[in-house]
Amino acid sequence: MWMSGHPGNRRQWKAEMMTAATHLACVARSQSMGNGIPGLQKRKKENHENGSLYTLHTTKRRRNMKKQGFGTTKYGKEALLYTLSIKRNGNQCNRLRRTSGIGSRSDKDGKKRDVVLGFDSVTGYETDGSHFGATIGRNGNRIAGAAFELHGKTYQLAKNENNNNLHSGPDGYDYRLWNVEEADDSAVTFVLMSPDGDQGFQGNFEVSVTYTLTDENAVEIHYEGSCDQDTVVNMTNHSYFNLAGHDAGSIENQTLVLKAEQFSPVIDSASIPTGEHAPVQGTPMDFTREKAIGAEIEADFEQLKLTGGYDHNFILDKAVEGSIELMAVASCKESGITMEAFTDLPCVQFYAGNFIAPVTGKNGVFYDKRNGFCLESQYVPNAINQEGEEKPILEAGDTYDTTTVYKFIF
Repeated sequence: MWMSGHPGNRRQWKAEMMTAATHLACVARSQSMGNGIPGLQKRKKENHENGSLYTLHTTKRRRNMKKQGFGTTKYGKEALLYTLSIKRNGNQCNRLRRTSGIGSRSDKDGKKRDVVLGFDSVTGYETDGSHFGATIGRNGNRIAGAAFELHGKTYQLAKNENNNNLHSGPDGYDYRLWNVEEADDSAVTFVLMSPDGDQGFQGNFEVSVTYTLTDENAVEIHYEGSCDQDTVVNMTNHSYFNLAGHDAGSIENQTLVLKAEQFSPVIDSASIPTGEHAPVQGTPMDFTREKAIGAEIEADFEQLKLTGGYDHNFILDKAVEGSIELMAVASCKESGITMEAFTDLPCVQFYAGNFIAPVTGKNGVFYDKRNGFCLESQYVPNAINQEGEEKPILEAGDTYDTTTVYKFIF
């Protein structure tokens, strides 16, 4: 994600930043403030131009926002790292950094652990092919044949994986120059204008992404946008988590629970769903109860063989459609860190990092296969071409408004 700042409503400063993603990092040195959706609740309906607002429950804390250099892009632009921090009683407890993904925590013994894969400078993100921490747009995941039809017109996208379109092609939003619209000690908002025809999608799409660090050890990601034509919008976050630390190697011993009794089988190794919502019960796809990620990842099961391990869409069991609800819980016994993930979207892609290309990451650490996992909130992949699926269509004049939250407990 390329980012450039301009004077906002609260700050009068200018900066330029490039990252490949939703680069957030969290540092913690105290216990969680509680359970449930982390410090987040919808306000009563109010007349605001930007749609629904959310309230962060805060008490008296010392908050701080810092920015510092993060290298220079290949186009000669200076990259900046934004850090949001919270202190209680003089001790730092939370930190959110706009660099390498949702980030570092202290574990049960007080040892600081960086829990996402990433790079030490902007250079790594410019060449990263695994989408470490990426803000994906305009459409996340795959579209079959790299084409779709809307209102009788066919739209052609770039074919960048197995004759399909993955994450909107090679010119994704994670490689763009974004404007820093607003920043304070709690949150940073970035905005992007995606013109009509961009990536092959129709309509002028204006979008903002706000990253908020809460007092409850959570990172809230809020996407909001509008378009002057009906268009496809299905944005997501692509952070790779390793709750033992980004330098800990395999994530296969870490455990996962998914709030999903159904998943989307794929047709073949190109990973386009069949359209079926298949039950997970009695299969290695069942994460309705806590299970190690690696417990059945090599099972003699066709779906796992087709994708080299877990890389499937799971249909979330929603109590109320469109509400922010728990989608997953991941834990690491060795570090004592648990992460709860929430979303208002209908599905989540669980990817076990089967095809992480060998690469040198932060602090010279070598990353490889299954060194991180992703929990990508989304609509069903290829839903725009699949009968019976909820379509990720944003109608002209409506507001795209969705929130995903990652909360850490230790």
